[in-house]
Amino acid sequence: MEFRPCIDIHNGRVKQIVGSSLKDLGNEAKENFVAEQDAAFFAELYRKQNIRGGHIILLNSRDSEYYEATKRQALLALAAYPGGLQVGGGITPENAGEFLEAGASAVIVTSYVFRDGRIDYPRLRKLCAVTGKEQLVLDLSCRYRGNCENSGYYIVTDRWQKFTDEKVTEALLEELSTYCSEFLVHAVDVEGKSQGIEKPLVSLLGEWGRIPITYAGGIHSFENLKQIAELGKGNLNATIGSALDLFGGPMSYEQVIQYIKEANA
Repeated sequence: MEFRPCIDIHNGRVKQIVGSSLKDLGNEAKENFVAEQDAAFFAELYRKQNIRGGHIILLNSRDSEYYEATKRQALLALAAYPGGLQVGGGITPENAGEFLEAGASAVIVTSYVFRDGRIDYPRLRKLCAVTGKEQLVLDLSCRYRGNCENSGYYIVTDRWQKFTDEKVTEALLEELSTYCSEFLVHAVDVEGKSQGIEKPLVSLLGEWGRIPITYAGGIHSFENLKQIAELGKGNLNATIGSALDLFGGPMSYEQVIQYIKEANA
């Protein structure tokens, strides 16, 4: 297991939010924490400790009045830690190159590769042709849908607001892994709530485990990290947001790094 740090940016500020509260209309979100520092501060912190593979997420839509301010923060972070961070949020074949040239190690994509609730393979292939497999991370962030014939975790798009018809299964992971180097999976129903992880989802992802997968959502204790290691069979990396002391939470950033280091020894 690796610790994968995050820099979430909304309305031009580094924040931690409740994922399920995010709305494009009015640029609204329930905030857990708003940083006084800019995104470059956190990127520099991760760079100094050589923590790689973290993600910057732009949480405003590209037509938002705040998008340019949010993008500027993302570019500041990439400049502070070139080659050390991935970036996602509104990525398309047209702008992926800009972020890669600005220093992103990879771009993270969900919404562009879905149309009418399904995977749009021509779009996915077009994107992959621009980025290459090694610089493409697919975000399979999902929410549980239980009031349907085929219950399970379904991928959500457009800043986690729209359900698709694509259920997270081992077969889907296998198919999509031919196009990307990693998966990022936010358990959206628990994202930002610091109330525990989605154990069934962690088990599903860990059971497959063919390429790197970063799990995010609900982590609030070292017991949760232990559960991810055990249920995920050592195949998952972990992101901690609202529960980390960097973002006003109770878990020490330094202790998390030490815990992961000792667990991997």
